[in-house]
Amino acid sequence: MLRKPFFIKLLHWEYWSFNTVYGPIIPIWLVLCARARSFFFFSASNPTIMNGGFLMESKKQIYDLLPEGFYPRTLFFALPAKGECVVNAVRTAGLKYPLIAKPDVGGRGRGVRKVNNEEELVGYSQESALDFLVQEYVPFANEVGIFYVRMPGESKGRITGIVSKEFLAVTGDGVHSMRELVMQEKRFILQLPALEIMFGSRLNEVLQAGEKRELVPYGNHARGAKFLDHSHLADDALLNAMDELCRQIEGFHYGRLDIRFESWDLMKQGKSYSVIELNGAGAEPTHMYDPKHSLFFAWKEIIRHWYILFRISRRNHKKGIPYMSFSEGRRMFRENSEFEKKIARLYV
Repeated sequence: MLRKPFFIKLLHWEYWSFNTVYGPIIPIWLVLCARARSFFFFSASNPTIMNGGFLMESKKQIYDLLPEGFYPRTLFFALPAKGECVVNAVRTAGLKYPLIAKPDVGGRGRGVRKVNNEEELVGYSQESALDFLVQEYVPFANEVGIFYVRMPGESKGRITGIVSKEFLAVTGDGVHSMRELVMQEKRFILQLPALEIMFGSRLNEVLQAGEKRELVPYGNHARGAKFLDHSHLADDALLNAMDELCRQIEGFHYGRLDIRFESWDLMKQGKSYSVIELNGAGAEPTHMYDPKHSLFFAWKEIIRHWYILFRISRRNHKKGIPYMSFSEGRRMFRENSEFEKKIARLYV
């Protein structure tokens, strides 16, 4: 019974809905709004990112802010996008398979797909109902989310949290099918409907003993990745590397960088890593989702980061960066609500 999805979600707060987790602490958010005299003060946190990176921001526009060489080579395609045109653009750019395709606006890993050849890329182009990106697949085995903040006018920032990610993968024993292996791990059981769509009958394959198969190559909590709090690894060398990068991102002061990297030592030297996502004001301190942490720890981390966001936004506002108007904010939330309904229907 405890392996049924309902009970798995009920007994592990990390799977609770946004409203359930955030609802009890909303009064604190409202206090910050009152102090800022704006419900949408967060828009001033990262003035070069649409809406401060809180909602509805374009991934392509964010990549354009990053210095070349620090993120995967990326192509943008607006709808309607013919499959043959997408394939030709990829050929011309010299991108090699496998590639990652994903919506330009999105979240929770929805619509992200690894495409292994031209046929799969054409299929993604035909199925996509949103403007999308095609980018190089970063082959580094490790993925981490580094939460970085820097007060406006200061050259030195801080790392306020680090989350390491274990992808959804199974290891064969020569006896059980991949489906049966998935059913042995509660975290994976929740992903079974999506895995059935992705793999179909291939889930019945029996892997050889010791053979590891990565089923979801994305470090996303909603796609089955396990998040581990490795904030203790935030030393001076890592901060120096992040400072070196983030000072080059105009107007970026608050958010989480999701990074694929070869090794900690090389990343601390500013080598062999790639920023696959940059999340702004709407970024969560995802290290809180480590299964060892309680809901009370999560509330503490959320509130701590809200206060940092408030301080950064207020300082930028005092320097002349306007807050989003009430009508603009309402429109942003309305558009996001409509978008969430649409993307939930369209993508696994």
